[in-house]
Amino acid sequence: MRLELYISDLLYRYECVTVPNFGAFLTQRKGAQVHHTTNAFYPPTKELSFNAQLTSNDGLLVKYIADVTKEDYESTLQKVQLEVDAWKKQLDNSEIISLENIGDLSLNAERKIQFEPSYQLNYLTSSFGLSSFVSSEINRIVEEVREETTPLVLEEVVTETIPLPIVEETHRRRFPWAYAAAAAVIISAGIFGFNEYSNTQQEKQQIVEDTKAKKSIDKYIQQATFFNTNPVELPSITLQVAKEAQNYHVVAGAFRIEQNAHEKVAELQANGFEAELLGQNKYGLHQVSYASFSTRNEATNALIKIKKTEAPEAWLLITE
Repeated sequence: MRLELYISDLLYRYECVTVPNFGAFLTQRKGAQVHHTTNAFYPPTKELSFNAQLTSNDGLLVKYIADVTKEDYESTLQKVQLEVDAWKKQLDNSEIISLENIGDLSLNAERKIQFEPSYQLNYLTSSFGLSSFVSSEINRIVEEVREETTPLVLEEVVTETIPLPIVEETHRRRFPWAYAAAAAVIISAGIFGFNEYSNTQQEKQQIVEDTKAKKSIDKYIQQATFFNTNPVELPSITLQVAKEAQNYHVVAGAFRIEQNAHEKVAELQANGFEAELLGQNKYGLHQVSYASFSTRNEATNALIKIKKTEAPEAWLLITE
């Protein structure tokens, strides 16, 4: 059985493909990149990784192979287990397992599985048809602009003296209108002073009226505050806060009978877990989770802890 072919098919659609009793292949979206040394451009892609601690059978891989090969689930599971046993023997013999379009698996000095991903396929469907390319370097020519300086030439300025005619001042009699103008200025100043005085008096009177009005309003407010027996009920305000989506679930089990699923939820909640019923999957099973998370990192850490302390068969479910 070419197990890696079925794994490769599922990596296009799912972020986690678990091989029972062996480990899980994970994908994580990675944005476009530019290599500044080689001037190479790489499109967005899914970055592959391997986690040897996620070994519980979530049914995804085996069910997919059974649907493709038209065989029953149990016989398909046995074939997958035989392929996994062969992989383990290869690793024990210090051999490298090369999975086509996925990567290479081998044991390190500490006898732990290490994974070297392959970059031949881009599992991000939105980047279909995009490939990496190398662009030639663009050389920019900067021209220096030099300013030509011209010597400053000082021209001789020739000034001519223009003779001014001297006019002999003759004695003139003062016109009597000059006295009338002075009288007009004095009268205007008096009128201006009177207007200023009048405006000042009006402002003082306005201040007095405003003070009386303010006292009257304050008295009315106090009466309305302390003697009103029918207070007005203010309308309530409802704020709608968007809840962050929690698409990563640590699954405790799937039950054919719904009552058993509810009993499992109550048991987990009694043990301090934020358990809930996730609903039916496409196989008609009622799924129960230990807890749900908004990020993959939080869910993976919780899954590792639960598998060590609670249930080794717990597995990760990702919904959209």
